[in-house]
Amino acid sequence: MTDSSVPDATVSGKPHYEVLDGLRGSAAVLVVLFHIMGMTVSWADSGQLLHHAALAVDFFFGLSGFVVAYAYDDRWKTMSTGQFFATRLVRLHPLVLLGAVLGLLSFTLDPFATNQKAIPMATVLVDFALACLVLPHPSLPNRWTDSHSLNSPAWSLMQEYIGNIFYALVLRRLNTWLLSLVMLIAAGFLIHMVWHSNTMDQGSDWTTIWGAPTRMGFSFTMGLWLYRIRNAFPKIRLGWVVLTGVLVAIFAVPRVPDAIAHGNGLYEAFAAIVLFPLIILLGAHSEIGKLEMALCKVAGRISYPVYILHFPFLFIYMNFINFRKPPLTTAYMAGAGAFVIVMVFAWLALKLYDEPVRKMLRPLTGRKA
Repeated sequence: MTDSSVPDATVSGKPHYEVLDGLRGSAAVLVVLFHIMGMTVSWADSGQLLHHAALAVDFFFGLSGFVVAYAYDDRWKTMSTGQFFATRLVRLHPLVLLGAVLGLLSFTLDPFATNQKAIPMATVLVDFALACLVLPHPSLPNRWTDSHSLNSPAWSLMQEYIGNIFYALVLRRLNTWLLSLVMLIAAGFLIHMVWHSNTMDQGSDWTTIWGAPTRMGFSFTMGLWLYRIRNAFPKIRLGWVVLTGVLVAIFAVPRVPDAIAHGNGLYEAFAAIVLFPLIILLGAHSEIGKLEMALCKVAGRISYPVYILHFPFLFIYMNFINFRKPPLTTAYMAGAGAFVIVMVFAWLALKLYDEPVRKMLRPLTGRKA
């Protein structure tokens, strides 16, 4: 039994940044709430309380860059590129596969959207095969224009893989000044995107697919850079609870009215470029007590399964709303039920599937089982 008052260890035996793990869990839960609220009101902004929670993806990318640099920057003399890729695949891909299976079941067995059953099974199975490889596939009915139609959040996992590839082949070799230059160029592309689209919520669908590498390119590189210069900043310690409140506040700011030209996009870019790096630094420098440590451990462990597995359940909820058109009170009750189901299933998937499978596959990474 692990001691909840002691930080977990990374693959190389280093203690986790537990507050950052906890914040990843906080952001994952906020994403689920954002999607449930959006589906309930057909994505009308007036019914959404977390107007900017789509930015959680950018926060995830930044956290990933920081944690990858922490876990691997000093290991390259004893670790091959192949071992790095194997380690990352073992960490990420079991849940990608489970998410694809859930997406297939959600699409084919959905009791509310009967038009989905009219799609040839061969087409669905081709999409499923691509989903297992975390590759984009043609959009299916009742899935908007999503590039990963069976399990929408997988679009960001594809970007995570791309970021890891660039880290292993290029970015880790750059000195801090060159990495800074890459980050600034990526920030320029990001600002150009939001200047024209007035939103950071780009990249998950075929119409805005080039927004995906634009978002990842800045935030992941920023996370790598931030780890290298982390000690150059004052060590202000706020802790997980306070920083979660800050995240909620950033997401809950009302959408900037369209009358203020470019205002919404610039606010969201400011959050990604300025506020999220500050939160990551504050989280990395935080020291917390035993209770908060235990909560951060749970939140961190459940964050990835919550994020990557929630959409197949919410697709069914969405189709219930769209096809049955229940009263708003019923919709809210169903949304609350969907939230509980997602949380319980994510924990069960972690304990009964993800952790045992990763333990079994660990020898493939060059580590002992």
